[in-house]
Order: sequence, then C-alpha cells, then structure tokens
Amino acid sequence: MQVARIRRVVDEAGADAVASAAEAFANARGHRVVIVVVDPSGEVLLLRRTAGAQVASSRVAVDKARTAAIFVRPSREIEQQVSDGRLGALALHGAAALTGGIPLVVDGEVVGAIGTSGETPDEDEAISLAGAAAAFTTVARPAVTFAGARLAAEAASAVAAQRGVAPVAAVVDAGGEIVYVSRPDAAQVASVQVSVDKARTAAIYRRPSKDFEAQASGGRPSALHLARAVPLQGGIPIVVGGEVAGAIGVSGASSADEDQELAVLGAEAAMAAAAIPNGNGNGAAYFPAAAVRERFATGGLLLDAGRYKIDAGRRSAPGEVEQHATVVDLMRVVEGRARVVTGGELVEPREVGPGEVRARAIAGGTEYALGEGDVLAIPQGVPHQFLDVSDPFLYYVVKVEA
Repeated sequence: MQVARIRRVVDEAGADAVASAAEAFANARGHRVVIVVVDPSGEVLLLRRTAGAQVASSRVAVDKARTAAIFVRPSREIEQQVSDGRLGALALHGAAALTGGIPLVVDGEVVGAIGTSGETPDEDEAISLAGAAAAFTTVARPAVTFAGARLAAEAASAVAAQRGVAPVAAVVDAGGEIVYVSRPDAAQVASVQVSVDKARTAAIYRRPSKDFEAQASGGRPSALHLARAVPLQGGIPIVVGGEVAGAIGVSGASSADEDQELAVLGAEAAMAAAAIPNGNGNGAAYFPAAAVRERFATGGLLLDAGRYKIDAGRRSAPGEVEQHATVVDLMRVVEGRARVVTGGELVEPREVGPGEVRARAIAGGTEYALGEGDVLAIPQGVPHQFLDVSDPFLYYVVKVEA
C-alpha cells in the first residue's frame, strides 16, 4: 500500500522565476499589474506589483491564481462558462470567473499557478502565460494518498468501535482539503465538519490542533482569530519523511481527550505503514520482496531521497523520448524485453520542466535489446526512448542527480 506519494510543488525560487518573467513581460509593455504565484492548494507564495498598479488588483490576482490552481485549468475557462450562460459556475467554491489565472504544470501535474490583474483580461492572461512559460524550479513533497488516508481514518475508527464509541475520522491533504472520511452510522452529524476542521488545522499549521486549544484556554483567546484554525484537540499531522503529508481529525468520541488519542493512533498507523524499514536507523533503505512486488504491480517510486530515487518501473507500450539535463538513469531489467535507443538528435523537442525535455522521436542513436538481468546506464543529457516493450516490462531505475 502506498500511504504517501511524492508530488512536485513550485518552490520559492521557482515562484520568483515565474513572477520575474511575468513582470519583465508586463514592464516591456508598460502594464500596471499585480502578479501572484500560489501553490497547488491556492495559497500565496509570492505577490509582486509593478509601478502604478491599482490597489484592488492584489486580491483579484490572488483569486485568479487560486482558481487556476485548485480547478487545474486557466481561469478563463470558468469565465467562459459564465459568459456562455452557465451562471451556476459563479457559485463554484473558491472560483473567480475572471481571465488571467494560469496553472504551472510539470509532467502533467499542476504544481502551482500564476494570476495577474490590472489590465484588460487578455493582457492579464498574456502576462500570466509569459510567467508560466519560464523555466522554474520545484521541490518534492510527500502527499497522503487515498489509500493512506483510508488507512489512517479506519485505524482510528476500528479502535473506536472496539471501545464502543462512534466518532467521525477525517483525513485531509497538506493543504487542508478532504481526502477521506470515516463516518459510522451512529456518529453525530455535527462531528463530520468538526473532524474536518481539526484535521485542517493540524495540516496547515503543521502541528496538533491541541496546541491552539491550549493557547485559547491558557490566556490567549486571540488564538480564535487564527485563519482557518479551530482550537479543539483531536487533529494530528501525518508526517512522512520529516514533512507533513496530511492530517487526521477525530470528533465525537466519549471526550475531547479520546478524540485526541484516537487521532494519534490513526496518524501513527499511517506513518508506520509509510516508514522505510531500516535496521540501524542510518538511512539505509530496505524493501521486502512483498513490498517490491506490490509496487511493480502498478509501477512507481520505491524511494525518493532527494538527490537519488529508486523507481519500480513498469511499461506495457513504447514511450516518448526523454532527456534529463541533470539526472543519470541506471536501469536493471527484472522481467520482459525491450528495445531502447540512446543518443542521436531530438525530433520536435519540447521542454516540460526545468532540465526536462521530451520529443516525438530520435534521429540516429544507438539501439539496445534489453532482457532480464541486463543493465543500462544513461548519462545526464543523453536522450533515450523505449521503442518496443513486452507487456509487462519491469525494471529498476535508480535516478541520481549528477
């Protein structure tokens, strides 16, 4: 079971690169605008305003960027729906039906968004598009999966059932949005929202929600004004690899203390399942055969250690040409056969992310026929493509930052 996956998120340097490109585009045309970059949850990473920008543009730019991030599409599409007569789109939670928000995309996944406000809709969007087209950096973050969220919630619910109580257990992602809710038939209705509130507080503040209850009851009532926080114990972060991947909230047990205890048990169950077994706590990564077989069933990462990754690769069809500017690929075939070409000239190349290029084909190059036990090392900067593969074709890939 994959409790957490690794997802890319635009980082501070990346946000600066995006905003700088947009700002340069705007200044070259004398535009007076506010430019905002947000993370995938729509939270602000950076706000920049050009000379003479109107005050109101700040909030509008945030709204546009957030819309593009959380709806995973340009905000123009929402405005177009409204213009075409679908007025119900105006009620979409978190959406602003205003052109000018553009998602930031890496390998098909939205890693953030940019929004611009201050000029005409088309001009705002052109500025955002210029920012989104810039080369920008991202950072890898753990994100709780649906399976991981279910494990945490149902672990808490199972213990609760043994004790004869029926609380609601909710799990959210690192941005505080719902991933999974366990609601027993006997649970009180009010506990549904309260459990989500507790989980969201723990996720976005990166600490147990009990900390804020202690503040509020310990002489700091202004803790009640913390944005999107609920000062009630029972919310616990789910930490993977030292970072918050999500959180669980429990509400409706016999007492607030039991809510807290059950939330801790749920979070611990998820974190234990996500932990990499190693005998000495020295960073060595050990993967039992059963865990490896499970990962090969779908393909995916076994380990992301920052400067290197181990991937349980699974292919059933040819793929695009790939070229990594800073990554060395070390492959070992486990099962199946494939024909791979390396080197040569890229045909119709396109940049899909910082240092990552894809292409339709390779002209020339060297061809290899790979079978079980074969090893292939591809240096950084060398294009490569799987031309023919068996179904399935299973192989380990160690990706090392050069």
